[in-house]
Amino acid sequence: MKQRAPLTLAAVTAALAAVTGLAFLTAPAATPAGGAGRADAARRPVERSVLVCPEPSSSDIAETTYTSLTPGKGGGAGTARLATREGKAVLEPREPGKPVSATASGAEAPGLTGAAEGALAPGWTAQQTTKVAVGHTRGLLGLSCTVPGTDFWFPGVSTAKGRQDYIHLTNPDDTVAEVDIKLYGPDGLVKDKPGAVAAVFRVDARSTAKVSLSTLFPDSRLTDVTAHVTTGSGRVGASAQAAEDGVGTDWLPASAGPADTLVLPGIPADATSVRLVAFAPGEDDADLTVRLSGPGGRLTPAGKERLHVKAGMTATLDLGDVTRGEAGSLLLAPADPGKAVPVVAALRVVRGTAPKQELGFVPASAPVGERATVADNRADDKATALTLTASGADATVRVTASAGTEGGQQAVQEITVKAGTTRAVVPAPAPSGGKGPYALTIETLSGGPVHAARTLTLPHDGIPMFTVQAFTDDRSTVSVPRAVEDPSILLR
Repeated sequence: MKQRAPLTLAAVTAALAAVTGLAFLTAPAATPAGGAGRADAARRPVERSVLVCPEPSSSDIAETTYTSLTPGKGGGAGTARLATREGKAVLEPREPGKPVSATASGAEAPGLTGAAEGALAPGWTAQQTTKVAVGHTRGLLGLSCTVPGTDFWFPGVSTAKGRQDYIHLTNPDDTVAEVDIKLYGPDGLVKDKPGAVAAVFRVDARSTAKVSLSTLFPDSRLTDVTAHVTTGSGRVGASAQAAEDGVGTDWLPASAGPADTLVLPGIPADATSVRLVAFAPGEDDADLTVRLSGPGGRLTPAGKERLHVKAGMTATLDLGDVTRGEAGSLLLAPADPGKAVPVVAALRVVRGTAPKQELGFVPASAPVGERATVADNRADDKATALTLTASGADATVRVTASAGTEGGQQAVQEITVKAGTTRAVVPAPAPSGGKGPYALTIETLSGGPVHAARTLTLPHDGIPMFTVQAFTDDRSTVSVPRAVEDPSILLR
């Protein structure tokens, strides 16, 4: 029998990159002589990262700021570029640790796709922030540009009268993506006619699509629904955009999960209305405890301590002004630890009172992990607030405020958060002498896990315009086996 040549780790890495399309990995060092045939995994920086940013607004008076950063210090060669479909570069970071920004006006601001390679790939982050001063879509919309994927959950979207909600789909690749969108309301799967349970969309290569939920199933007008976005082929970046007449507008990022325990970080201290929307995608009902994590520990909202979520149905819980002057995070956990059921969840948050109201969303998010970054923070008086929640043990994090896009020196601060509490840092750390937008990077030093969010507030005409973005692990490194006896296991 002819002996087959062994598959090298480089070949496995290339195959993995072809499958995921997200990152190429640095090959690990060889196993030391005399070592075991299967050594421990090594952490290696990614060599390529991909991000997509949806079209920011349909308003002719929209003003959009794009900001991008790769955290860390300079060293090594690398490139990064966010560009339009036609290939026009909008952002091109040149060096780790130094953010760059660009602006665009009106409804013609495009969706962007791009990649970072080499030294600029690990932790590459981009943010788009859009301000619309007047009109029924007025408000502040913020979104961290997303990594393409194949499965997204959006609890908290709506098809109700007075809401204009869209799912934005961006395909960064050279092949067509086929996308399914299903909606689940309080009675389960939404369908306009027998058999019509999903809408299928074709997103051409390197293009974007914008899907109106109110016209997707026009006979179903529901206040709160959960959208499930999956791809039958290809991958996309997916984000939801919501506008509510007389209240405001913002992006709703995908929820973390499904998981049996969730943290929804960053409810503003002055929230006047908070509504929880949850969905159980499995075959079992979920019974959840609802707790608010604040500076003094965990509290149970009076009369709102439990939520029952029927399998395959969207459930809601009106929490009112639950924070009562102190920023906090919502914690969801199984009422019976022996009957844990995975769920997804998000919060609809309103600040101000009519007619000076503004709408925002706080989805469940993953922990900070080793490192996470949110770009486009502002050093104006209390414009940027940071919320840190230690959902387990006491935790210490390092917060780095980068230089501004127009100058200044980075600032570093270590912050300790006690177990079970939420700590608000207002204003958030900012660069010394910084000008222009800057980035915040959080690293977990000890304890944890830590969930974090930043709130950006840019008031306009008495309206507390705001947007909340969560910090989640930037996946700047990946685990790669030091030696592989049977490399085919990596592709199973």
